[in-house]
Amino acid sequence: MNKNALKGNGDSRKSFKSFCIIGDPVSHSLSPLIHNSAFSSLNLNYSYIAFRVPQTELEESVYSLKKADIAGFNVTLPHKVNVINFIDDLSIEAQKAGAVNTVNNENGKLIGYNTDIHGLIAPLEKRQIDFDGIEILILGAGGSCRAALVALSEKTGIKKINIVNRDQKKLDKIISMGKELGLNCIPLNYDNNNVLKEVSLNSKIIINATSIGLNNELSPLKSNFMSEGAFVFDIVYRPVFTNLLNNAKDAGCNLIFGYEMLLHQAKKSFEIWTGLQGPLDVMEKSLFGIFGEPK
Repeated sequence: MNKNALKGNGDSRKSFKSFCIIGDPVSHSLSPLIHNSAFSSLNLNYSYIAFRVPQTELEESVYSLKKADIAGFNVTLPHKVNVINFIDDLSIEAQKAGAVNTVNNENGKLIGYNTDIHGLIAPLEKRQIDFDGIEILILGAGGSCRAALVALSEKTGIKKINIVNRDQKKLDKIISMGKELGLNCIPLNYDNNNVLKEVSLNSKIIINATSIGLNNELSPLKSNFMSEGAFVFDIVYRPVFTNLLNNAKDAGCNLIFGYEMLLHQAKKSFEIWTGLQGPLDVMEKSLFGIFGEPK
């Protein structure tokens, strides 16, 4: 990590603040575009860049960011859980989720937040979904799944949340967490296609909380695994139409795009860092200028 990239020049350092995102991979991230557009729109002398940080370098990188007096940073895969070990304190929401995607430097202390919680629930609330008596399927048991469970625990009447993941140890932990939040969470065997299909067909909401699709991988959920009218939410935002969302479109489902979560969590991060209202309209325009509004 180049610490000089985090510093301003000359007198501008008095008002200059630097922000970044860390993860691996991170080259696909649209967060620099979103936040730099927002900073510019409000005439803030702030800068936001991306750093690739392998898992073996996470502790050293967080230490370097703190030493360089970083104003704040986002955390993406695969660091949302492990970064907790290297920061000073957590917000209540981050404690509940056991995962962090936003860090704020508060008087020299790195405080972890989880704006993914808002990012996940806002697009669902926008669609005015009735959660009473429904079944939900979540793919993945990492930081994004944790955020989803915290968000969903605020909704009443959910019948069941089925969670599928290859890593049994991580799956067991996430099931325990969900139950502690008062949710009826059921583990699923990733390799049992028949069970996965049956559960998927019965689910009103399907959330892909994994990185499957980021490199155009095929989703384990085919179009005949989904019921017409179900809400299918893929947190992967690039490409806009993942294989999962294309399959969902073929099945007549309601699509929820990954960029929607990206925008809402970014708005919350922006507000934590600046104390200002996040300019969601500016953030949206910065994205649609790249790939156009999906249809």
